Amino acid sequence: MKLDEAKEKYIQTWGTFATNWGINRTMAQVHALLLAEGKPLSTDEVMELLQISRGNANMNLRALMDWGIVKKEFVKGDRKEYFIAEKDVWFLFKQITKERRKREIEPVVAFLEELKNVDDDSEEAKEFIKLMDDFGNVTNKINNIMDLAIKSDDHWLVGKITNLLK
Repeated sequence: MKLDEAKEKYIQTWGTFATNWGINRTMAQVHALLLAEGKPLSTDEVMELLQISRGNANMNLRALMDWGIVKKEFVKGDRKEYFIAEKDVWFLFKQITKERRKREIEPVVAFLEELKNVDDDSEEAKEFIKLMDDFGNVTNKINNIMDLAIKSDDHWLVGKITNLLK
């Protein structure tokens, strides 16, 4: 397979995988493109290479910057904005984990806590509160695991996975 073919397949497949994880396909493709390129790209280049509109390119580049995995880079003598992806895979994993936790896990924790405030002493209410407690316990464990992953270095996770496989 030629390099251009491999890059194109990577970009398209990464976009498909992302939709399975609840992430916008185009956002994942923009990120994959910036990861695969050896140089910063302008918005115009992103638009051309992915065949997307300026608005779509701008929106997804801004979202990737909000996630902290893409940053602007200035090219001397050029007024255009250029973008480059963070290529440290461990940093990417931790940053994405941090954002997903903030957007997905923390709101669930707060929601479950709110649901436990039931003004009812019936057996049915007690069962409901216990169910919310159980969901809360699982969600808090997931939150703690994500926190450990975010604060760890790459050797920690490899060691833990290795221990689990033994």
